[in-house]
Amino acid sequence: MSLSAVLSVPAVPAQPRMRLRAAAVIQRPGQVLLHRAEGDAFWALPGGGIEPGESAGEALVREMQEELGLTVRPGVLACVVENFFVYAGVAYHETGLYLQAHPVPGGLLDQSGGPYEGREGRRRLEFAWFAHGELAGLDLRPPFLREALGRDMAQVLHIVYRDPPPPEAPPAPAPSLSKAIA
Repeated sequence: MSLSAVLSVPAVPAQPRMRLRAAAVIQRPGQVLLHRAEGDAFWALPGGGIEPGESAGEALVREMQEELGLTVRPGVLACVVENFFVYAGVAYHETGLYLQAHPVPGGLLDQSGGPYEGREGRRRLEFAWFAHGELAGLDLRPPFLREALGRDMAQVLHIVYRDPPPPEAPPAPAPSLSKAIA
């Protein structure tokens, strides 16, 4: 058997990368703070990965400090999101803990209308306030946020969102029943 025959085995679809994320729902009357990374066309809630041993609130404080140089106070849990998506060709299964967050009084978010520039490693980040009415026309990820951010988030929601498969992707195989061996 030739080496080329061995190497031509069909690729097995990769399992999605698991990710645990904390997201900050920072609002002021009629507006919400969103961010996007340089090169991305879409907007999202600020936040980032939760490190081992770190609470979601601690992750928010750290991420906002690292990315924007600002201190926020984490608040109550607004919703839990299971988000299935593809980013830069990689499939993700992200569990997001979306917390209300409040800027420290007298800080930049209170004193300026933005936009604000931040950094994540070498990538530039843009933070900006958007009116709830603007969200419908915005490329916001995950998309359910367009509606959810405009409503009262006083009760905790558990949302499972899956990006639709790309048109060229084959449909998932139907579940099969296994027979018990007697």
